[in-house]
Amino acid sequence: MADEGGGVGWERKILEKIALEAVNEQRRSRRWGIFFKLLGFAYVTVLLATLVDWDNFSGDGEGKRHTALVEMQGVIQAKGDVNADDIVSALQSAFDDKQAAGVILRINSPGGSPVQAGIITDEMRRLRGKHPDKPLYVVVEDICASGGYYVASAADKIYVDKASILGSIGVLMDGFGFTGSMDKLGIERRLLTAGENKGFLDPFSPQNGRHKEHAQGMLNDIHQQFIDVVRQGRGTRLKETPDMFTGLMWTGTKSVELGLADSLGTVDSVARDVIKAEGIRDYTIKPNFAEKFARRFGSEVAGGLGNALAKFSIR
Repeated sequence: MADEGGGVGWERKILEKIALEAVNEQRRSRRWGIFFKLLGFAYVTVLLATLVDWDNFSGDGEGKRHTALVEMQGVIQAKGDVNADDIVSALQSAFDDKQAAGVILRINSPGGSPVQAGIITDEMRRLRGKHPDKPLYVVVEDICASGGYYVASAADKIYVDKASILGSIGVLMDGFGFTGSMDKLGIERRLLTAGENKGFLDPFSPQNGRHKEHAQGMLNDIHQQFIDVVRQGRGTRLKETPDMFTGLMWTGTKSVELGLADSLGTVDSVARDVIKAEGIRDYTIKPNFAEKFARRFGSEVAGGLGNALAKFSIR
């Protein structure tokens, strides 16, 4: 079809434009489809990488003589990333592996729950007794204080960096008192209890002398347990001073002089020079994303309920 000037008809031009636009639209649709498929694939990949502990699939040291490594990094608490269940399970796996020539517990912790620390310590002693030919060493990184040192004292030997911080052998019980603020704001506390001591250390009531004395007695009991654990673990290596059990901390170099630690060393140097098995296999149980979220949510809920009350902590 031609117009009067002999050119191509306008209908044909419109049809060509429509066809060309349809082709372009199909190309754009394919490109966007590929983009969203790649985006979805990337999302699934990241999700799997987060949820799966790929370290468990590592073959480093597996099937041959090696040094077993367990990490204890952070505050020791039942619902936290560092808890007795995970540390104990990791240590048991490390000791049960016949190819593990020795076990290193690497600690970087300011302390935490005395109960959790006690459970880990008791299991370390049990495993050492069950496997007398397999040494258990602690390697300290930045800090090994309070509950962290409580655990460390149960090892065969403790290795530190010269600038590591060790000690803080003591117990605290912290909380807040709001009675002064309440008086200024004209707020009246209405507390009803069944049992005269049920409002023990209530932060919204004036401090009770009998409650304070009782709390101090509990602190002293736990402190003595801590001291006994350190003395039992370190034995004659410990060079006690008047300040040793007062909550003070020392550098790695000074801790070696005091017998709180044995020598300078790192994970690599202990594996290579002491255990004589340079290959290192990590047995640490690392929570996946879902577990971390659940623990963090649980900790926040517990914290919200317990912040008004004083709490024990060896940190």
